[in-house]
Amino acid sequence: MIPDLAANLVNLKKDFQKTYEGKSHIQEAIPTTGSELFPIREQDLKQLHAFAKENPIYYNSYEKTINKTDCIVYEGDINRYWLSSIAHNSSHAPFSPTWIMSAYVLSLLCGQLGFREVVDVGSGDGRIAFCAKLAGMESLSIEIDGALVELQKMLSEVLDFRPYRSDATSFDYSSLDLRLPVFVVGGIAQMGGADLAAGVLEKVNSNPKYGKKGWVFTGTYSQKYPQDPRNEAGWGTLIEKNSLRVVQTIILPTIWTFHEPDETPYVFAVSD
Repeated sequence: MIPDLAANLVNLKKDFQKTYEGKSHIQEAIPTTGSELFPIREQDLKQLHAFAKENPIYYNSYEKTINKTDCIVYEGDINRYWLSSIAHNSSHAPFSPTWIMSAYVLSLLCGQLGFREVVDVGSGDGRIAFCAKLAGMESLSIEIDGALVELQKMLSEVLDFRPYRSDATSFDYSSLDLRLPVFVVGGIAQMGGADLAAGVLEKVNSNPKYGKKGWVFTGTYSQKYPQDPRNEAGWGTLIEKNSLRVVQTIILPTIWTFHEPDETPYVFAVSD
């Protein structure tokens, strides 16, 4: 079900891209009701729309039928938060979010793979932590930028998740009651994600209380960026160095690939 859901979302994005006539900095679509293409619980869809409606990065919305799917399109601008996120000396990756629907599909896969908690690292507005909670897991988010953390606190009133303001590479993960966690690292490897992931891996691996752990790395196949000699969408070298095992890669739309031919691969790996 989840690979089909991801493929249908990619097709939706491609059709949306062809017909979009707006001028907004960012744009994304969320189906209004469950369907054969998007067999999603109505309550979950309501919460996804609530997240978008309460999120100040979106300033406009309208109904649109895309590829025979009734949707609401949300338009917005992340420049304010992007500029705030890069103002920190220890910031590893600027704020540029995935689609809300992609965060939801990503969270469903985390649950299907058996993880109990999702730690959204470099979490931006907390959409992955929000969707993980919606998907039935415990979730928390770690974000260095104060403006984004305040935004998360507001959005956590829609659906409770735990935002922390901290540099994720120095956060005390031993303070968390985690049983079978998966760490979702925002930012592609070539744009600061590798440094962020390396720091988090070092901190988490230094804690003997964790056994099996999951990792989700945001990848890219774009030729605009240097390719990793070990591949894995830019993460092969880091994966090999840390003796991780790749279990699945899923392709999903992101805000930064709306005008690109390629979508974003999310690489799921485990350390035993």
